[in-house]
Amino acid sequence: MVQIKEFRIVMPMSMEEYEIGLSYTIMKMEQQNTNSKEGVEVLQQVPFEDEKLGKGQFTTKLYHLQSKIPSWMKGFASSSALTVHEDSWCAFPKSRTVIKCPLFSKCSLTIDTVNRPDNGCSENAHNLNSEQLAAREVEIIDIASISRDYWSKMISAPNVDLTAFKSQKTERGPLLKGWMDSCHPVMTTYKLVIMDAPIWGLGERLEDFIIAGERALFLACHRLCFAWIDEWYGMTADQIREMERQTDMLLKKTLQKPGKAGSKHEGKRKTLKDEIAVVGSCT
Repeated sequence: MVQIKEFRIVMPMSMEEYEIGLSYTIMKMEQQNTNSKEGVEVLQQVPFEDEKLGKGQFTTKLYHLQSKIPSWMKGFASSSALTVHEDSWCAFPKSRTVIKCPLFSKCSLTIDTVNRPDNGCSENAHNLNSEQLAAREVEIIDIASISRDYWSKMISAPNVDLTAFKSQKTERGPLLKGWMDSCHPVMTTYKLVIMDAPIWGLGERLEDFIIAGERALFLACHRLCFAWIDEWYGMTADQIREMERQTDMLLKKTLQKPGKAGSKHEGKRKTLKDEIAVVGSCT
């Protein structure tokens, strides 16, 4: 059974600030979660152009994070089989991410993102049809909240109390009760997670588990995006691109994996249309 879950994450910042802040946060989190044994490996970062999304950046990453995999899953799979492959087409304010794992080759996980300058009030940001709307479950994530589930512990992100945090550069915060209805500037990232695990006896459990993992990652990443606002506020797009280049080199060096010839800027890559053809029946 295909599960459709839409997460709405309200952020106390403008759309332009969010684009910079999210990129900075992702890079810093990748650095913190990469060592000589496991972490994030960036295989490819190249420009792309698509009729649906427009112009943006295509990225391919491998996540070697076997220590974070639950014991019940490790019991019937090798470490290499649990490596996660991610293709992402980012053309702000929209993006699509496709995540695959060799162990579950029949499963599909896509994340479609739409960012809007509102406080989570758009009822159909992804332009879903009536059948999809009927199957969709919506959850608004409050970044001032804290989760203590399995995935939140595994992500092990720095814990910051956003109900007490105040930015020195922007004077935004603390995020008290009702902040999403009163803060300015404000924007929302609408993340549509579509998970299909057609595995008899395991599919539903796996779908619930993976969607819970995505939720925990969304919460941790966006909590830190605001908590680190004084670090990235005022940065330019050019500075972020240079930081991405430096981070890519650092991750490769830390993982002790030699760069693959032509993997950075050359070679044939999957187009967004190729992936849409694969998962189109789910979306």
